[in-house]
Amino acid sequence: MNTDARHVLQAQGLNKSYDEGAGTIHVLRDVNIAVREGEMVALVGASGSGKSTLLHVLGLLDEADTGRIWLNGEEAGNLSEAKRSQLRNQHLGFVYQFHHLLAEFSALDNVAMPLIVRRMPRPQAREQAALLLEQVGLSARMRHFPGQLSGGERQRVALARALVARPACVLADEPTGNLDRETAHSVFELLTKLNQESGTAFLIVTHDVALAQRAERQLYMTGGQLLDQPVQTA
Repeated sequence: MNTDARHVLQAQGLNKSYDEGAGTIHVLRDVNIAVREGEMVALVGASGSGKSTLLHVLGLLDEADTGRIWLNGEEAGNLSEAKRSQLRNQHLGFVYQFHHLLAEFSALDNVAMPLIVRRMPRPQAREQAALLLEQVGLSARMRHFPGQLSGGERQRVALARALVARPACVLADEPTGNLDRETAHSVFELLTKLNQESGTAFLIVTHDVALAQRAERQLYMTGGQLLDQPVQTA
């Protein structure tokens, strides 16, 4: 990790809670986090620890009750929803446990879609998408539809789609959680390779400690709190 690199994603004092019949559930408790340019960070925690909620808040897909967030140095808190969406689309890429590819479009057009939405001419968008698909080892499959691809191939397409617009940071929520062990390791190796080659930062939510150890830095969530080391149990 380059300690002189600037922060591409930063948050301070994030709190979020939900009111339920039995009382208030505190999902995030005074969370502070900073991800540097080109860094790969793994966020580890048990189900219900708050890690996916944190990712959604950092991705401007959900709002915290209190706290501040900066993307590429620009604070997102007081922006309109349209401006938040613009900031999110400009600086962030997303990968989920389920690939969320559009079944009626080829791998090529799925990857090109973020650029087409930005009104890039379709031939140019497809050209950039083809380069990314080649980078993830799917140049021979780019005309195939999601239903014709394996689980690992679909997740590689999703990675290419997340990177095609050259975001500052990719937020990945359990990107290997729906894959068998061998395929999961293969996809994580690809994540590492793309991180090194593209210079894009990655914040990866996972429950797999073995995979998390392959990231440059590990953070741990428990009870809505973010720690830089796991809680020791007796």
